[in-house]
Amino acid sequence: MSANEPTFQAPPPPPMPKEEPKGVRPAKLMIAGIVIVVLGLIVILMTVTKLIVGSIGAGAFMCFAGIVMVALSFIRRPAVPQKEAPLSVAEKAMGIFFEPSRVFRNLREHPNWIGAFAIICVLTAVYNFAFVRRITPERIVDHTIQKMSEMSPPFAPPPEQLENIKNQQLATLKNPVQRVAGFISSFCGLFLLGAIVSGLCMLGILIFGGRINFWQAFAVNLWAAVPVVAIQKILGLVILYLKSPDDLHPILNQETTLQDNLGILLTPSEHPVLFVIASLFGLTSFYLVWLRAKGLHLGATKASSSAGWGVSIMIFILTLILVTIFTSLFSSFIT
Repeated sequence: MSANEPTFQAPPPPPMPKEEPKGVRPAKLMIAGIVIVVLGLIVILMTVTKLIVGSIGAGAFMCFAGIVMVALSFIRRPAVPQKEAPLSVAEKAMGIFFEPSRVFRNLREHPNWIGAFAIICVLTAVYNFAFVRRITPERIVDHTIQKMSEMSPPFAPPPEQLENIKNQQLATLKNPVQRVAGFISSFCGLFLLGAIVSGLCMLGILIFGGRINFWQAFAVNLWAAVPVVAIQKILGLVILYLKSPDDLHPILNQETTLQDNLGILLTPSEHPVLFVIASLFGLTSFYLVWLRAKGLHLGATKASSSAGWGVSIMIFILTLILVTIFTSLFSSFIT
């Protein structure tokens, strides 16, 4: 080999593909889940020691919800390039009414949902507290027990258990400790329902060829529900005190007294299933469908407008089917 001949050099290795950045895990949700599990165990212990009556089911449900929260805390938030700072809770609460597109675009980068969840919980608790005081626990429980006694097997409880069930329900509505446990249990139910709907939305967006993180879908669903819940609960409170308690139904009006749907054209006692189906076709229902469609389009990492509408309509149809089945099985409760 001559001195002037160049030496052989191996070619450089090909560049390694860049690893996609990973979002952070919501560690605070794990702490909240552990707290809920502990509270559920306390409720169960208080029930076993006879300090409160008939709340083992509520305590077990709280434990289950807490375990789900801990499991969801391992799902990472989306690693989306942040072009703007996160909006405050007040800005999102006002903007979701007047500038929903801005709020949903911000949720794409910052899927913060605690504020929406807190607003929904507070409005729900205030309305529920006022409704029970206005209608009275006795009337609510008497109506429920009467309808339970009219149920056909296998759903009807044994007649000898009805009095015990009545006492437990009265204690639940009158005992402050059990009222608090009931509120916490209902808040856990709201969280689980939001998680289920968000999972379906994420699956639907993926089917339509889009891309969305679970927490993006969760934040979109909760913030889309805020205006609807606010309208139903606030106007429902006004109507609750304008109308006579005798004109209010102890079951049908537990969520709201607002009548903005086609259910006003039917009589519940004559056509219970048709009444409930018609009740889903209303202004606030369609408002929620529109908000969810817009939110899934703008709040997802990648999703077309048609994908948002397709998933939102799918959720509405699924709700319609489930409500129809449930009403068919327990139609006596709304008559």
